[in-house]
Amino acid sequence: MAVSKTNDRVGAIETRGIEPVPDGERHGHAGQMFWTWFAANISILGLPLGATLVAFRGLDIWQSVLVAVLGSFGSFALVGALSLAGKKGGAPALTLSRAVFGQRGNAGPTLITWLSRVGWETISTTTAAYALLALLDTAFGIRRNTVLTLVCLLVFIACTLLISGLGHATIMWINKWATVVFGLLNLVVMGFLISTVDWSEVLDAPAGPVSAVVAGVGFIASGTGIGWANAGADYARYLPRTIPGRRLVVASAFGAGIPLVLLISLGSLLSAGDRTLATASDPVAAINAMLPTWMAVPYLVAAFGGLLMSNHLSTYSAGLTMITLGLRVPRAYAVALDVVVMFAGGVYFMLVADDFYGPFSTFLTLLAVPISAWIGVVAVDSLRGRVYDPDALMDTSRSSAYWYTGGLRLPAVAGWALAIVAGLLFTKAATSASDVWFAGPLADTWLGVNGLGWAVAMAVGAAVYALFGRGDTAVRDGAGSTAARLQGAGR
Repeated sequence: MAVSKTNDRVGAIETRGIEPVPDGERHGHAGQMFWTWFAANISILGLPLGATLVAFRGLDIWQSVLVAVLGSFGSFALVGALSLAGKKGGAPALTLSRAVFGQRGNAGPTLITWLSRVGWETISTTTAAYALLALLDTAFGIRRNTVLTLVCLLVFIACTLLISGLGHATIMWINKWATVVFGLLNLVVMGFLISTVDWSEVLDAPAGPVSAVVAGVGFIASGTGIGWANAGADYARYLPRTIPGRRLVVASAFGAGIPLVLLISLGSLLSAGDRTLATASDPVAAINAMLPTWMAVPYLVAAFGGLLMSNHLSTYSAGLTMITLGLRVPRAYAVALDVVVMFAGGVYFMLVADDFYGPFSTFLTLLAVPISAWIGVVAVDSLRGRVYDPDALMDTSRSSAYWYTGGLRLPAVAGWALAIVAGLLFTKAATSASDVWFAGPLADTWLGVNGLGWAVAMAVGAAVYALFGRGDTAVRDGAGSTAARLQGAGR
């Protein structure tokens, strides 16, 4: 198929921005989603999630494995389901969201999404820089200093910029082959770590209550798939419309679920008799301390590579999101601007801030609520068979079919806002028991204590939009699609 118009081939800079991909330029297969989400989840950040299940939620290993399966596979099945909009509309997730919220109403969800992407990029960049510093120390005896820290940050960011800047085709190719390499390295390291487990401690650990299992599923879902749900369409937009949707859902669920279940389960095993990993401010150093020197080198290489696989996906989506916000530059330039922000965040957290993971966790806890509210609204809209008008998506003027009322689609915007309020009622964001950034009035209830404010937001967003956003989602094509009008009263 013809793809030269946007240079969507390996090694070439993708020139397409957020404009929908025509059918004549669609290519690829459902299996690409398997490799995409496998790549996004082979980083070591899955280990602390598993450690937390045992150390702080009181689950035994069998419950932890069950929670990992349900939370990982379930949340990424949702990612796959939401990515169907990309296959249908051919545009990034937040660009397609204009049809749901209106050209102006979509600004709020888009800004929140970009902030979330920057947050994930910062943690990946900082953790990878720590891994590279540890590798230089372990392999060559080079000690950490300010200049070396900056160099390590720049090396990781340069790798991210190279892959994300080239774009879609290069990302798809890298995802498959680099995932195999770094995945095998991870398996070697995991095999060694399993040999160090105190199995008597693991098997003698008491089971936790059913309520802890339910809360654990929510915890894993919020820490894995929910954070990617607003990016799935970004990678499915080049796929042919003829690909069955169920294949995308299955490929997404298994692509992420396999590495996540392995890593989360291993984290649970390692913490059964030792809470070091669960309480570590730097998980890279905590795991490195468990390994002999000869095993530390492949581990640190795998850690660096796994974080790079996740980061280039996040950065690619962030560039598209910035353009959706109104940044009028080519896609590659948007990616470059995003990595500048990423570098600044890495410098602050590594060289200025006293604590890194505390502020990061708090930041993402708060952002999970509006993102989940968006998911609830968009999921209902997608289930109603939304049809996208490509010209209306790109027309941000009053003549757009997606202008609605003053640029807002009121049922969606109101549902999103009410869902955020409802979710924050049950949300507590704190770096420690004495440093509480925010606490909703219902944060001490079971839902609040177990960090399920995001789930409340998703449910409320879906319910409000289901009740009041009953206008048809199909677009009637007129003489020109920019003059198309939505059927029904969804305006």
